Amino acid sequence: MAGQFTTPTILLLKEGADTSQGVGQIIHNIGACEAVGDILATTLGPRGMDKLIYRGQQNQSVTISNDGATIIKLLDIVHPAAKILADIARAQDDEVGDGTTSVVLLACEFLRKAKSFVEDGVHPRVIISGYRTACGLVLDKLDDLSVDWTEKSDSELRVMLERCAKTAMNSKLISQNQDFFGPMVVDAVQSLDDDLNLSMIGMAKVPGGSVTECQLVEGVAFKKTFSYAGFEQQQKYFENPKIALLKVELELKAEKTNAEVRLTDPSEYQKIVDAEWTIIYDKLDKIVDSGAQVVLSSLPIGDLATQYFADRHMFCAGRLAEGDMKRVAAATGGVVQTSINDLDESVLGTCGLFEERQVGSERFNFFTQCESAKTATFILRGGAEQYIEETERSLHDAIMIVKRCIQHKQIVAGGGAIEMELSRYLRQTARTIRDKSQIIMSAFAKAFEVVPRQLATNAGFDATDIVNNLRFKHHQRDGSGANFGVDIINEGVMDTFANFVWEPALSKRSSIAAACEAACTILSVDETIKNPRSQNTSEKEQQAVPNPRARPQGRASIR
Repeated sequence: MAGQFTTPTILLLKEGADTSQGVGQIIHNIGACEAVGDILATTLGPRGMDKLIYRGQQNQSVTISNDGATIIKLLDIVHPAAKILADIARAQDDEVGDGTTSVVLLACEFLRKAKSFVEDGVHPRVIISGYRTACGLVLDKLDDLSVDWTEKSDSELRVMLERCAKTAMNSKLISQNQDFFGPMVVDAVQSLDDDLNLSMIGMAKVPGGSVTECQLVEGVAFKKTFSYAGFEQQQKYFENPKIALLKVELELKAEKTNAEVRLTDPSEYQKIVDAEWTIIYDKLDKIVDSGAQVVLSSLPIGDLATQYFADRHMFCAGRLAEGDMKRVAAATGGVVQTSINDLDESVLGTCGLFEERQVGSERFNFFTQCESAKTATFILRGGAEQYIEETERSLHDAIMIVKRCIQHKQIVAGGGAIEMELSRYLRQTARTIRDKSQIIMSAFAKAFEVVPRQLATNAGFDATDIVNNLRFKHHQRDGSGANFGVDIINEGVMDTFANFVWEPALSKRSSIAAACEAACTILSVDETIKNPRSQNTSEKEQQAVPNPRARPQGRASIR
């Protein structure tokens, strides 16, 4: 018909591109995050359950853990919005070391509370603005609620560190042995330099035995390295030995496959062989002349050198792991050498006692009684490999908590007490606001109740009764109930601060801020565009030359 025309097709995206936008996409992203939160929710607290994760048909590894960061990492989440939760869990683990489950649960609960507002037509930016205002108020209040331990004596500080370490282990597999591990963790961290470099704390795992057979070595201990003939003849016990740390290969090496040496006189061949032996013996002589009694190298020490040192009542170990070498250098004061030429007493380390001892079915080399000991080593025992792995993860969380407590000497009450008090404060503050952000901030406040509620649920308690009782305690006008949290032992509520359930304030600050930012980031996304996978090189090479008359492919039309 005259005067009519059709709208031209706009070719914008490649064919196969998936786009979704609007309120439906925001709801979809929130639903994906809720699914992740539901997986981790049952792992929270002292009575939390563990997850068994079986990975792949090739390595067939089995991991049993209730650590939030470990679980999320092993889940291999592919949903783009839910990956943000994996990022904040990893950030919490790196920054604080504990609270990885709490930060994910808080973020999911913030999103769950925002979901109804989005469905009712509230613009996401209004929700984000309300959330960020509420988060700022909560973090300021957290500073007021935290107890500063800076002015305390060294003995009081140590008690605080042990209690924080035990609280971190409450929800772990080794919770029954927290009195055993708590002092060990504090000793390990306090043995470090002022920079508290945690790489100086080693973890050696020996299957078998009881968990109470774990020990902390104030120095360095590592498993006996690969050894050649002559090793058993070496001396295994030294008092105040001189220790040489090398990055030098001490063995005769055959010529490489493609090496070629042309000789005009057969007698010259013996000179080449003699030169190789001269070089290795020259190195060994220089090591002996330096006065070293213990020789460690990150490169191989062959059978010739092993026997050579054994004949001279010396000890050697080659193929030493880089981490163990650094810890030995820190403990003994030695300097790692890449050449033998400058090896003298000034670069040698020393320790009070070196010995080789049997630990379970393994033999370990111990460097102890070091004057400049700036390192420590845990030797972990256990009946199953998965148990030992989880023990290592539990100790890592406790070590990180102690480190942060030393750096930031502020603590708060645990057991959901601080969350309930922040929820109460924010509810009262929201009543003074007249615009629509009042209900948004109230929802933000109610989201904090997910922590005590989940703690009670995981313990098999009546969560509604527990949370209602906590609300009553925290609304006391005299403020006497500000530190009341969930009592896991007696199925009720208690003053968790008075009962020494303490957590670093830094952990709560980090988890609240990260959870709020994650929720705001997910709420701000209203469209997801998924591009199709590009063809690989082999497919491109197999493609025929395109027909110029063919209809253009690889584009989607938007009208």
